[in-house]
Amino acid sequence: MPMKLTAARHYGSGRGKRSSRRAAAAYRDRSTKQSGPGEITMQDDVVALFAYDRWANRKVLDACRKLTAEQYVAEPAPGWSSVRSTVYHIALVTEIHLRTLAGDPDDSIPTEADLATVDDAGRLLERAYRRFEELQPTLTPERLNTVVTLRRRGRTATLPPWAMLRHIVNHSTYHRGQVAAKLKRFGVEQPLTDFFFWVIEEIPQEK
Repeated sequence: MPMKLTAARHYGSGRGKRSSRRAAAAYRDRSTKQSGPGEITMQDDVVALFAYDRWANRKVLDACRKLTAEQYVAEPAPGWSSVRSTVYHIALVTEIHLRTLAGDPDDSIPTEADLATVDDAGRLLERAYRRFEELQPTLTPERLNTVVTLRRRGRTATLPPWAMLRHIVNHSTYHRGQVAAKLKRFGVEQPLTDFFFWVIEEIPQEK
C-alpha cells in the first residue's frame, strides 16, 4: 500500500522556478541576488536535485545496457544481488514516493519480473519524473514545509515534503554506488554521476 499524506502544520518561506532544465542556472543566477555566495531557495534546490537525479540515473541505465541479458540478472559476486535487482529498487522507490506525494491512490507495485529489462526500469523512472514535473508548480514554500504524516503497511512517519524529496535523490545516489560496484565486476565502467559533474555540464564553463 502506498503511503497516505495527512497535512499537519507548516513553517518557512522561499521562491522557486518551474523548469528543471534551468535548475543549475538557478544556482548561478540566485547567487548574485542573495546575501550569501551560492545561496538558493529550497524550491530551486529541489528542482535542481531532481534534474540531477534524472541525468545520473539515465547515465547508469546506459551503462547497464552494455551488459548481456544474462549478466543483468546474474550475481556479480557470490551473495550479491543482481544489477537488475538494484536498478529495479531505485526505480520502484522513486515511483512509489512520488506517487505518494502526488496523492495518487494507485497501490499497485510492479514486481522485479515486471521490470525485466533496463528499458522497463527506465520507463518507470521516466513516469516518476513526469510525476515530479506535474507536482513542480504546486511545490510552494508552504507546501514544501508543511509537515505531513505518512502511513504505509502499518508504519507511520511525520516529515515535510522537502525531506521526502531529498530522500528520494539521496536514496538513488546510494544505490547507484552499488550498481557501479556490480558493473565493475562485469568489466563495465560506470560514467561519472557526481552532482559536481552535472552542474559542470549544465553551466557554460570558462575556457
